[in-house]
Amino acid sequence: MLFQSCKLCVYIPSPLSQKVLELCGAKAPIVANGKIYFHNKNFRLAQIMIFAIEEINRSDSLLPNVSIGYKIYDTCGSRLSSMSATMALMNGHVIAAEDRCNGQSPVHAIIGETESSTTVILARNTGPFKIPVVRTLAQIVKHFGWSWVGAVNSDSDYGNNGMTIFLKAAQEEGICVEYSVKFYRTETEKLKKVVDTIKKGTAKVIVAFLSHFEMGNLLDELSIENITDLQVIGVEAWITAKSLITPSSFRVLGGSIGFAVRKINIEGFADYIIKEFWDTAFSCSQKEGNSSQYALNCSQFQDLLALKNYKEDVLEQSYSSNVYKAVYAVAHSLHIMLNCKERSGCENVSET
Repeated sequence: MLFQSCKLCVYIPSPLSQKVLELCGAKAPIVANGKIYFHNKNFRLAQIMIFAIEEINRSDSLLPNVSIGYKIYDTCGSRLSSMSATMALMNGHVIAAEDRCNGQSPVHAIIGETESSTTVILARNTGPFKIPVVRTLAQIVKHFGWSWVGAVNSDSDYGNNGMTIFLKAAQEEGICVEYSVKFYRTETEKLKKVVDTIKKGTAKVIVAFLSHFEMGNLLDELSIENITDLQVIGVEAWITAKSLITPSSFRVLGGSIGFAVRKINIEGFADYIIKEFWDTAFSCSQKEGNSSQYALNCSQFQDLLALKNYKEDVLEQSYSSNVYKAVYAVAHSLHIMLNCKERSGCENVSET
Protein backbone atom coordinates (compact mmCIF):
# COMPACT_ATOMS: atom_id res chain seq x y z
CA MET A 1 0.00 0.00 0.00
CA LEU A 2 1.10 3.57 -0.71
CA PHE A 3 0.55 6.72 1.32
CA GLN A 4 1.03 10.31 0.29
CA SER A 5 2.57 12.12 3.24
CA CYS A 6 6.11 12.33 4.55
CA LYS A 7 4.53 12.68 7.96
CA LEU A 8 3.63 8.99 8.04
CA CYS A 9 6.98 7.66 9.13
CA VAL A 10 6.41 5.17 11.91
CA TYR A 11 7.60 1.56 11.92
CA ILE A 12 4.89 -0.81 13.07
CA PRO A 13 5.96 -4.41 13.73
CA SER A 14 3.52 -7.14 12.80
CA PRO A 15 3.12 -10.19 15.04
CA LEU A 16 1.50 -12.18 12.23
CA SER A 17 4.46 -12.76 9.96
CA GLN A 18 8.09 -11.84 9.86
CA LYS A 19 9.29 -8.72 8.07
CA VAL A 20 5.98 -8.07 6.39
CA LEU A 21 5.65 -4.36 7.08
CA GLU A 22 8.07 -1.68 5.95
CA LEU A 23 7.35 2.03 5.78
CA CYS A 24 9.95 2.56 3.09
CA GLY A 25 11.24 5.82 1.76
CA ALA A 26 9.77 7.70 4.69
CA LYS A 27 11.43 10.93 5.69
CA ALA A 28 11.75 12.34 9.19
CA PRO A 29 8.62 13.92 10.67
CA ILE A 30 7.82 17.38 9.33
CA VAL A 31 9.36 20.03 11.58
CA ALA A 32 8.21 23.66 11.41
CA ASN A 33 8.65 26.44 13.97
CA GLY A 34 10.20 23.97 16.35
CA LYS A 35 7.15 21.70 16.30
CA ILE A 36 6.87 18.16 14.97
CA TYR A 37 3.78 17.48 12.86
CA PHE A 38 2.26 14.06 12.41
CA HIS A 39 -0.38 13.22 9.80
CA ASN A 40 -3.08 11.42 11.78
CA LYS A 41 -5.26 10.66 8.75
CA ASN A 42 -2.60 8.72 6.89
CA PHE A 43 -1.52 6.90 10.03
CA ARG A 44 -5.16 5.94 10.57
CA LEU A 45 -5.40 4.55 7.04
CA ALA A 46 -2.31 2.43 7.67
CA GLN A 47 -3.91 1.12 10.85
CA ILE A 48 -7.13 0.34 8.95
CA MET A 49 -5.15 -1.77 6.50
CA ILE A 50 -3.36 -3.63 9.27
CA PHE A 51 -6.63 -4.18 11.14
CA ALA A 52 -8.31 -5.61 8.02
CA ILE A 53 -5.39 -7.95 7.31
CA GLU A 54 -5.27 -9.22 10.88
CA GLU A 55 -9.03 -9.77 10.73
CA ILE A 56 -8.68 -11.79 7.51
CA ASN A 57 -5.78 -13.81 8.89
CA ARG A 58 -7.96 -14.84 11.84
CA SER A 59 -10.81 -15.93 9.57
CA ASP A 60 -11.58 -19.61 9.17
CA SER A 61 -13.63 -19.09 6.01
CA LEU A 62 -11.66 -16.48 4.02
CA LEU A 63 -8.20 -17.64 2.92
CA PRO A 64 -8.00 -20.43 5.52
CA ASN A 65 -4.43 -21.56 6.26
CA VAL A 66 -3.09 -18.56 4.34
CA SER A 67 -1.54 -15.53 6.04
CA ILE A 68 -1.39 -12.19 4.23
CA GLY A 69 1.70 -10.05 4.68
CA TYR A 70 2.02 -6.39 3.80
CA LYS A 71 4.40 -3.55 3.03
CA ILE A 72 3.48 0.10 3.35
CA TYR A 73 5.44 2.73 1.44
CA ASP A 74 5.41 6.47 2.03
CA THR A 75 5.40 8.37 -1.27
CA CYS A 76 5.45 11.81 0.38
CA GLY A 77 2.88 12.95 -2.19
CA SER A 78 5.59 12.77 -4.87
CA ARG A 79 5.01 11.24 -8.29
CA LEU A 80 8.66 10.20 -8.45
CA SER A 81 8.44 8.51 -5.06
CA SER A 82 5.19 6.84 -6.12
CA MET A 83 6.91 5.42 -9.20
CA SER A 84 9.86 4.25 -7.12
CA ALA A 85 7.61 2.58 -4.56
CA THR A 86 5.55 0.93 -7.30
CA MET A 87 8.66 -0.47 -8.98
CA ALA A 88 9.95 -1.74 -5.63
CA LEU A 89 6.67 -3.51 -4.96
CA MET A 90 6.57 -5.03 -8.43
CA ASN A 91 10.23 -6.10 -8.61
CA GLY A 92 11.05 -6.91 -5.02
CA HIS A 93 14.40 -6.08 -3.46
CA VAL A 94 16.65 -8.54 -5.29
CA ILE A 95 19.87 -6.82 -6.38
CA ALA A 96 21.00 -8.15 -9.77
CA ALA A 97 24.59 -7.81 -11.00
CA GLU A 98 23.56 -8.50 -14.58
CA ASP A 99 21.94 -6.02 -16.94
CA ARG A 100 18.64 -7.88 -16.73
CA CYS A 101 16.45 -8.54 -13.75
CA ASN A 102 13.72 -11.13 -14.24
CA GLY A 103 12.93 -12.00 -10.66
CA GLN A 104 9.40 -12.05 -9.35
CA SER A 105 8.10 -9.97 -6.48
CA PRO A 106 6.23 -11.70 -3.65
CA VAL A 107 3.71 -8.84 -3.81
CA HIS A 108 0.59 -9.85 -5.77
CA ALA A 109 -1.64 -6.82 -5.20
CA ILE A 110 -1.06 -3.11 -4.67
CA ILE A 111 -3.52 -0.73 -3.02
CA GLY A 112 -3.07 2.86 -4.16
CA GLU A 113 -3.02 5.96 -2.01
CA THR A 114 -5.72 8.58 -1.46
CA GLU A 115 -4.09 11.19 -3.71
CA SER A 116 -5.31 10.47 -7.24
CA SER A 117 -2.43 12.10 -9.14
CA THR A 118 0.18 9.77 -7.72
CA THR A 119 -2.15 6.77 -7.87
CA VAL A 120 -2.53 7.37 -11.61
CA ILE A 121 1.22 6.76 -11.90
CA LEU A 122 0.68 3.39 -10.23
CA ALA A 123 -2.30 2.54 -12.44
CA ARG A 124 -0.42 3.32 -15.64
CA ASN A 125 2.35 0.91 -14.75
CA THR A 126 0.33 -1.90 -13.25
CA GLY A 127 -2.91 -2.00 -15.21
CA PRO A 128 -5.36 -0.17 -17.45
CA PHE A 129 -6.33 3.40 -16.53
CA LYS A 130 -10.08 3.68 -16.08
CA ILE A 131 -12.18 6.17 -14.14
CA PRO A 132 -15.80 4.98 -14.51
CA VAL A 133 -17.12 7.71 -12.20
CA VAL A 134 -16.10 10.38 -14.74
CA ARG A 135 -18.66 9.15 -17.25
CA THR A 136 -21.27 9.31 -14.53
CA LEU A 137 -20.59 13.04 -14.13
CA ALA A 138 -21.72 13.48 -17.72
CA GLN A 139 -24.80 11.39 -16.99
CA ILE A 140 -25.66 13.65 -14.03
CA VAL A 141 -25.45 16.70 -16.28
CA LYS A 142 -27.72 15.04 -18.84
CA HIS A 143 -30.15 13.85 -16.15
CA PHE A 144 -30.87 17.42 -15.09
CA GLY A 145 -31.22 18.61 -18.66
CA TRP A 146 -28.12 20.83 -18.65
CA SER A 147 -26.73 20.96 -22.16
CA TRP A 148 -24.35 23.95 -21.88
CA VAL A 149 -21.52 23.62 -19.34
CA GLY A 150 -18.05 24.83 -18.52
CA ALA A 151 -15.25 22.56 -17.30
CA VAL A 152 -12.27 23.13 -15.01
CA ASN A 153 -9.66 20.56 -14.04
CA SER A 154 -6.39 20.20 -12.18
CA ASP A 155 -3.39 20.33 -14.48
CA SER A 156 -2.16 16.93 -13.29
CA ASP A 157 -2.45 13.30 -14.35
CA TYR A 158 -5.59 13.02 -12.26
CA GLY A 159 -7.28 16.10 -13.70
CA ASN A 160 -6.11 15.80 -17.30
CA ASN A 161 -7.00 12.13 -17.71
CA GLY A 162 -10.31 12.62 -15.94
CA MET A 163 -11.26 15.63 -18.03
CA THR A 164 -10.34 13.85 -21.27
CA ILE A 165 -12.76 11.06 -20.38
CA PHE A 166 -15.45 13.54 -19.30
CA LEU A 167 -15.23 15.56 -22.53
CA LYS A 168 -15.60 12.40 -24.59
CA ALA A 169 -18.55 11.24 -22.47
CA ALA A 170 -20.17 14.68 -22.69
CA GLN A 171 -19.96 14.60 -26.47
CA GLU A 172 -21.55 11.16 -26.53
CA GLU A 173 -24.38 12.44 -24.28
CA GLY A 174 -25.00 15.47 -26.50
CA ILE A 175 -23.67 17.98 -23.96
CA CYS A 176 -21.96 21.12 -25.24
CA VAL A 177 -18.85 22.28 -23.37
CA GLU A 178 -18.34 26.04 -23.69
CA TYR A 179 -14.77 25.91 -22.40
CA SER A 180 -12.34 23.51 -20.77
CA VAL A 181 -9.61 25.19 -18.72
CA LYS A 182 -7.06 23.98 -16.21
CA PHE A 183 -4.50 25.15 -13.69
CA TYR A 184 -2.03 23.75 -11.19
CA ARG A 185 -2.04 24.70 -7.52
CA THR A 186 1.05 26.93 -7.77
CA GLU A 187 0.02 28.73 -10.97
CA THR A 188 -1.56 31.90 -9.61
CA GLU A 189 -1.69 33.74 -12.93
CA LYS A 190 -3.23 30.78 -14.74
CA LEU A 191 -5.83 30.49 -11.98
CA LYS A 192 -6.81 34.13 -12.54
CA LYS A 193 -7.22 33.42 -16.27
CA VAL A 194 -9.42 30.44 -15.43
CA VAL A 195 -11.63 32.60 -13.23
CA ASP A 196 -11.76 35.27 -15.93
CA THR A 197 -12.93 32.61 -18.41
CA ILE A 198 -15.69 31.54 -16.02
CA LYS A 199 -16.68 35.18 -15.46
CA LYS A 200 -16.92 35.96 -19.17
CA GLY A 201 -18.57 32.66 -20.09
CA THR A 202 -22.30 32.09 -20.35
CA ALA A 203 -22.33 28.57 -18.88
CA LYS A 204 -23.76 28.47 -15.36
CA VAL A 205 -23.06 24.78 -14.82
CA ILE A 206 -19.41 24.09 -14.02
CA VAL A 207 -17.86 20.64 -13.86
CA ALA A 208 -14.93 20.94 -11.44
CA PHE A 209 -12.56 17.98 -11.78
CA LEU A 210 -10.16 19.37 -9.20
CA SER A 211 -8.18 18.20 -6.22
CA HIS A 212 -9.19 19.44 -2.78
CA PHE A 213 -6.31 21.94 -2.70
CA GLU A 214 -7.02 23.42 -6.12
CA MET A 215 -10.75 23.61 -5.46
CA GLY A 216 -9.93 25.73 -2.43
CA ASN A 217 -7.81 28.04 -4.59
CA LEU A 218 -10.59 28.36 -7.15
CA LEU A 219 -13.21 29.15 -4.50
CA ASP A 220 -11.01 31.87 -3.00
CA GLU A 221 -10.55 33.54 -6.37
CA LEU A 222 -14.25 33.24 -7.30
CA SER A 223 -15.14 34.88 -3.99
CA ILE A 224 -12.72 37.74 -4.63
CA GLU A 225 -14.30 38.31 -8.04
CA ASN A 226 -17.80 37.97 -6.52
CA ILE A 227 -18.78 35.26 -9.01
CA THR A 228 -21.86 33.42 -7.76
CA ASP A 229 -25.01 31.77 -9.13
CA LEU A 230 -23.10 28.76 -10.42
CA GLN A 231 -24.22 25.14 -10.37
CA VAL A 232 -21.06 23.20 -9.56
CA ILE A 233 -20.67 19.48 -10.29
CA GLY A 234 -17.98 17.97 -8.09
CA VAL A 235 -15.83 14.90 -7.66
CA GLU A 236 -15.03 12.84 -4.59
CA ALA A 237 -11.80 14.75 -3.97
CA TRP A 238 -13.66 17.75 -2.57
CA ILE A 239 -17.45 17.36 -2.74
CA THR A 240 -17.83 16.46 0.97
CA ALA A 241 -14.89 18.48 2.31
CA LYS A 242 -16.14 20.47 5.30
CA SER A 243 -12.99 22.60 5.26
CA LEU A 244 -14.09 24.20 1.98
CA ILE A 245 -17.39 25.46 3.39
CA THR A 246 -17.19 29.09 4.52
CA PRO A 247 -19.75 31.92 4.39
CA SER A 248 -18.08 33.30 1.25
CA SER A 249 -17.55 29.97 -0.52
CA PHE A 250 -21.14 28.88 0.16
CA ARG A 251 -22.33 31.49 -2.33
CA VAL A 252 -20.55 29.40 -4.95
CA LEU A 253 -20.88 25.90 -3.51
CA GLY A 254 -24.49 26.08 -2.33
CA GLY A 255 -26.43 23.41 -4.22
CA SER A 256 -23.36 21.59 -5.53
CA ILE A 257 -23.82 17.94 -6.40
CA GLY A 258 -21.45 15.09 -7.10
CA PHE A 259 -20.28 11.69 -5.94
CA ALA A 260 -18.92 11.05 -2.48
CA VAL A 261 -17.07 8.21 -0.84
CA ARG A 262 -19.55 6.22 1.22
CA LYS A 263 -18.83 5.83 4.91
CA ILE A 264 -19.26 2.48 6.59
CA ASN A 265 -18.91 1.42 10.19
CA ILE A 266 -15.86 -0.81 10.47
CA GLU A 267 -16.91 -2.98 13.37
CA GLY A 268 -14.22 -3.47 15.98
CA PHE A 269 -11.72 -0.97 14.59
CA ALA A 270 -12.27 1.72 17.22
CA ASP A 271 -11.50 -0.73 20.03
CA TYR A 272 -8.53 -2.08 18.06
CA ILE A 273 -6.93 1.31 17.53
CA ILE A 274 -7.42 2.46 21.11
CA LYS A 275 -5.85 -0.78 22.38
CA GLU A 276 -2.85 -0.25 20.08
CA PHE A 277 -2.55 3.30 21.38
CA TRP A 278 -2.87 2.15 24.99
CA ASP A 279 -0.26 -0.59 24.61
CA THR A 280 2.21 1.67 22.82
CA ALA A 281 1.82 4.92 24.76
CA PHE A 282 1.63 3.52 28.27
CA SER A 283 3.17 0.02 28.00
CA CYS A 284 -0.27 -1.02 29.08
CA SER A 285 -0.57 -4.50 27.61
CA GLN A 286 -1.50 -7.50 29.69
CA LYS A 287 1.06 -10.27 29.61
CA GLU A 288 0.73 -13.79 30.90
CA GLY A 289 1.29 -13.96 34.63
CA ASN A 290 1.54 -10.20 34.95
CA SER A 291 -2.02 -9.13 35.75
CA SER A 292 -1.09 -7.05 38.82
CA GLN A 293 1.49 -5.03 36.90
CA TYR A 294 -1.03 -4.58 34.08
CA ALA A 295 -3.59 -3.16 36.51
CA LEU A 296 -0.98 -0.83 37.98
CA ASN A 297 0.20 0.43 34.59
CA CYS A 298 -3.25 0.95 33.14
CA SER A 299 -5.43 2.15 35.98
CA GLN A 300 -3.79 5.57 36.18
CA PHE A 301 -4.73 6.31 32.56
CA GLN A 302 -8.30 5.01 32.51
CA ASP A 303 -9.87 8.48 32.82
CA LEU A 304 -8.26 9.71 29.57
CA LEU A 305 -11.04 8.19 27.48
CA ALA A 306 -13.54 10.56 29.05
CA LEU A 307 -11.83 13.48 27.31
CA LYS A 308 -13.15 12.54 23.86
CA ASN A 309 -15.55 10.19 22.18
CA TYR A 310 -12.71 8.39 20.47
CA LYS A 311 -14.95 5.93 18.62
CA GLU A 312 -16.67 8.67 16.64
CA ASP A 313 -13.33 10.35 15.91
CA VAL A 314 -11.70 7.12 14.72
CA LEU A 315 -14.53 6.37 12.31
CA GLU A 316 -14.89 9.92 10.98
CA GLN A 317 -12.74 9.50 7.86
CA SER A 318 -14.80 8.20 4.95
CA TYR A 319 -11.71 7.04 3.07
CA SER A 320 -11.06 4.53 5.83
CA SER A 321 -13.86 2.35 4.49
CA ASN A 322 -12.26 2.36 1.03
CA VAL A 323 -9.01 0.99 2.43
CA TYR A 324 -10.93 -1.64 4.39
CA LYS A 325 -12.96 -2.70 1.35
CA ALA A 326 -9.88 -2.71 -0.90
CA VAL A 327 -8.06 -5.13 1.39
CA TYR A 328 -11.10 -7.41 1.48
CA ALA A 329 -11.44 -7.21 -2.31
CA VAL A 330 -7.87 -8.46 -2.66
CA ALA A 331 -8.47 -11.22 -0.11
CA HIS A 332 -11.63 -12.44 -1.85
CA SER A 333 -9.84 -12.39 -5.22
CA LEU A 334 -6.98 -14.46 -3.84
CA HIS A 335 -9.45 -16.83 -2.20
CA ILE A 336 -11.25 -17.41 -5.51
CA MET A 337 -7.97 -17.91 -7.39
CA LEU A 338 -6.65 -20.40 -4.86
CA ASN A 339 -9.89 -22.38 -5.08
CA CYS A 340 -10.13 -22.33 -8.86
CA LYS A 341 -10.73 -25.62 -10.57
CA GLU A 342 -9.62 -26.35 -14.10
CA ARG A 343 -12.16 -25.42 -16.80
CA SER A 344 -14.23 -23.42 -14.33
CA GLY A 345 -13.41 -19.96 -15.58
CA CYS A 346 -9.84 -20.05 -14.29
CA GLU A 347 -7.96 -21.23 -17.36
CA ASN A 348 -5.72 -18.16 -17.40
CA VAL A 349 -4.82 -18.22 -13.71
CA SER A 350 -1.11 -18.85 -13.22
CA GLU A 351 0.17 -21.01 -10.39
CA THR A 352 2.61 -18.21 -9.49
